[in-house]
Amino acid sequence: MNLADTIRNIPDFPKQGILFKDITTLLKDKNAFRQAVDEMASKFKDKNIDKVVAVEARGFIFGGAIAHAIGAGFVPVRKKGKLPAKTSFVTYDLEYGSDTLEIHHDAIVEGEKVLIVDDLLATGGTVKAVTDLVKQLKGEITGIIFLIELTDLKGRDKLKEYPLEALIQF
Repeated sequence: MNLADTIRNIPDFPKQGILFKDITTLLKDKNAFRQAVDEMASKFKDKNIDKVVAVEARGFIFGGAIAHAIGAGFVPVRKKGKLPAKTSFVTYDLEYGSDTLEIHHDAIVEGEKVLIVDDLLATGGTVKAVTDLVKQLKGEITGIIFLIELTDLKGRDKLKEYPLEALIQF
């Protein structure tokens, strides 16, 4: 199955001029969802990954499933104030302003192999912030994987020091 065909385009969402890639149509199709998770997981099955780190919120959908498939632990990265224990954090710039992401301070043990997962690579700012969090905790980033990469936005350029995969490119 061509997974790109299962993704719906929503024009002018969330604002005028944006063509939103809606993955809910892929997620509701049990065969497409299984294929996406299986393909993403297969790229890292033999890499001895200790932890899968995924970004709130759509990254959790794929991150948990991939962690299960490859036998790794799952670590959520959340927006500021959402995690209950001691956290490490990073503040990063957005197009209009800034945001802060947090990870539990004890989520990664020094030297653990980490796979970062998210649904979509656009400008790369969010996942670049996640790489900074993993480095703060002294994890070893083994790879980064996305369901979708929007190639025109050149997010890959911010992440070029890491092995990076995307199942679908638009």
